[in-house]
Amino acid sequence: MRRGLVIVLFVLVVLSCGCTAFAGPFADVPANHWAYAAISKLESAGIIDGVAAGQFQGDKLVTRYEMAQIVAKAIENSKRADAENNVLINKLAVEFAQELKTLGVRVSALETKVDNVKFTGEVRMRYTNLDANNKKSDENSNSYLDLWVNARINDTWVAKAELESVKGQDGSGADNQGNATKIFATGPACGGTLTLGKFDPFGAYGLVIDDNISGGMYEFGKKFKTRLAFGKLNAGTLGSPHIDFDSDARYIDNAAGSKYTLAEMGYAISPTTNIKAAYHSVGLTAAAQNSTIISDLDKNVSYYEGGFDSKIGANWGFLATASKSDIDVVGQDNKGYFAQLQYKAAVKDKPGSYGVFYNYRKIPTLSEIDSTWDYSHGIKGNQVGVEYVPMINSKITAFYLNGKLVDNDKAIKVYRAQVEFLF
Repeated sequence: MRRGLVIVLFVLVVLSCGCTAFAGPFADVPANHWAYAAISKLESAGIIDGVAAGQFQGDKLVTRYEMAQIVAKAIENSKRADAENNVLINKLAVEFAQELKTLGVRVSALETKVDNVKFTGEVRMRYTNLDANNKKSDENSNSYLDLWVNARINDTWVAKAELESVKGQDGSGADNQGNATKIFATGPACGGTLTLGKFDPFGAYGLVIDDNISGGMYEFGKKFKTRLAFGKLNAGTLGSPHIDFDSDARYIDNAAGSKYTLAEMGYAISPTTNIKAAYHSVGLTAAAQNSTIISDLDKNVSYYEGGFDSKIGANWGFLATASKSDIDVVGQDNKGYFAQLQYKAAVKDKPGSYGVFYNYRKIPTLSEIDSTWDYSHGIKGNQVGVEYVPMINSKITAFYLNGKLVDNDKAIKVYRAQVEFLF
């Protein structure tokens, strides 16, 4: 196959130059023609490959057009070539410039197909030390893989899947072992963006929900943005306290499969300031309505969320958000809030960049479904941290959280350090 390719390319070049014939396996092609050595070198370097078996067999004539197809492959793979081989590719491209121009659309289509599927994600190593009511634990120390598969369906629609895997420091597994935690397609529709499948709606600033639903979401608007989503919840509980924290807080269990609705509006007040408001409704399953933790619940529970973010000057940023549910339990709060001040930021493609942040949160279990903020479930307290980019596509983060449980004031301290490698 590879030998045959060399012969074909050589014959094509010679025919295009009008060379005289000679006897032997390279009929009509002089053995000392410059193209033979060039093609042989590109073939040996693996730059020209993938020619369909039998394409140039039998009595079929080899045309300049067919030669241009192979040269197009060499051009497509030119990133593999060193400077010397790129000179050879350019020389062949000049010889077949007209045919390559004719092939322009087909070459573009080929390049689109090659780039049709892309992989992105991160590898993260994390160490966490928890001190909850004088009980220490490092159970949340782990290694984590987050892999995104992005496949182009057509010029405007994309299919995406997220695969996650976690391993504890002691080698134990965690909830996700290479499972596809998200699978959805997204693209333009009727002047907006439609998403269908299993995805994270991430309402407003994530204070109420950062978990998956199976359903659909429609987004539209530019300066005034609206998002509408409906589906079934993935979360098994609504606002469960952290397992390590010996909390007395009550919450809703058996919630997986409950019907979830989101209506969110956002408005850009200025180029540096945005406001968002969201309404979340959960139609509970029969099992959730008769939860063993909270009984006699209404069929529908609601959460209200609002907040804003603003960039202050060149280096500062501020975010504040609050939430409230209509779940009433004697002795428990159903209102939560979170505020963060940030100085600079760690930008993954800027080595040496860094950020410093401080935040305060009070997030009772009844004020959220599954909040995005680390150690948010039923906790109030202060957090301070720093993030740093030592090299491109990497980040080191460390923080300290000093807090208490909302329901019983038991002390909570969390120390974390982690390193992320992004690709």
